[in-house]
Amino acid sequence: MGDGKRVLFIGLDPTVVEYDRWPGLTRDKLEAALKADRDALAAAGYAVSVCFVDRGETAERVVAETLGRQRYDCIMVGAGVRKDDAQFLLFEKLINVIHRHAPDAAICFNTGPTDSAAAVQRWL
Repeated sequence: MGDGKRVLFIGLDPTVVEYDRWPGLTRDKLEAALKADRDALAAAGYAVSVCFVDRGETAERVVAETLGRQRYDCIMVGAGVRKDDAQFLLFEKLINVIHRHAPDAAICFNTGPTDSAAAVQRWL
């Protein structure tokens, strides 16, 4: 199904997420949901990598370096970056880094930590 297509998840490192902005979400729940989606994609034949970033201090460099190491077929930018108004500039910067370093990759977005696999499968 996934035919070995490479997928990259980009999201805030669980250690820097401001959980009070996400009622009901905890670090354990976030990590478990992301692991479940990674495992589901791996079981479907995708090669999944994760790139956790901080809130902007090194995020652009980390994503650029990650994209420079290998080619990805699809890049998913997590809701913690995309849906939090406090992360708007980070989201904009990361989209431009992706555009520069992976222009052929599909870009997708989840709505939360439990539908990352569905986001990827919409595009691959």
